[in-house]
Amino acid sequence: MTTKTAYETGLEKFNRTNKAVNLLFNLIFIILALLCVIPVVVVLSISFSSEDSIRETGYHLLPVALSADAYVYIVKQGTMILRALGVSALVTVAGTVLGVLLTTSMGYVLSRPTYKLRGFLTWVVFIPMVFNGGLVSSYFINTNLLGLKDSVWALILPLAVSSFNVIICKTFFKSTIPDGLIESAEIDGASQLRIFFSIIMPISLPVIATIGLFLCFSYWNDWFQSMLYIDNQNLYSLQALLNSLMSNVDALAKNAASMGVSYALLVATMPKESARMAVAILIVLPVAFAYPFFQKYFISGLTVGAVKG
Repeated sequence: MTTKTAYETGLEKFNRTNKAVNLLFNLIFIILALLCVIPVVVVLSISFSSEDSIRETGYHLLPVALSADAYVYIVKQGTMILRALGVSALVTVAGTVLGVLLTTSMGYVLSRPTYKLRGFLTWVVFIPMVFNGGLVSSYFINTNLLGLKDSVWALILPLAVSSFNVIICKTFFKSTIPDGLIESAEIDGASQLRIFFSIIMPISLPVIATIGLFLCFSYWNDWFQSMLYIDNQNLYSLQALLNSLMSNVDALAKNAASMGVSYALLVATMPKESARMAVAILIVLPVAFAYPFFQKYFISGLTVGAVKG
């Protein structure tokens, strides 16, 4: 049996917490967890509440009057919802794959000390994090110069690469990938593309999962690109469709008095608040189910390189 040194004993003393502090930390984490969970429960409760109960009593943690009218309304819009869901799925998958390839390749190139333009291109990547070109310039480039108006590429390309993600990849490769590994591959005659895809990518799963999760969230939750570049409703994403649908419902409700009696009655009985929350639940569910599979890589990808010893 090995005898503990005075240094190890001192570390244990500083790492030890008494029961009161441990209880306090547990309470803090429970409160933080509730702050994250309760809003989701409220949204789910509203989606299963009747519109009359929402108007009369407002929002509640549990439904006052159970109703599935919101989900019935969504099912009736099935063709439109499924088409928008397909667009969101296509954009999310294609954008995530393309964004991961572009971001990791840029980060790998900038992490190599032998690359002559490394310093210049690092500034080119860093400057957009501080100074933004603005909405007008990006809109002009994407529509007039690149011709992406009413194209699915308008939903993919503007979000594919961000300076923040490139810096994360550069830091990961620089602090994790040993130079000797790459030099030995070069001595064996491997090209840079072969090194990147056969050696670097397989051992970089944490950063790939982290960037992939960032991109997946960005693409899945995005509605702003559709508002800017898409006029064809067949290309609306699920989030853009929700925004358009709820805006139209609100507009119809405000002008119900000027409509015919039957049409105004239909608008008055539409599940406005509950339908909005039901679509929000449908948007959140895929990401909520996917996150646990990436959590291990996500945490390690964020922390690797944070402390250099």
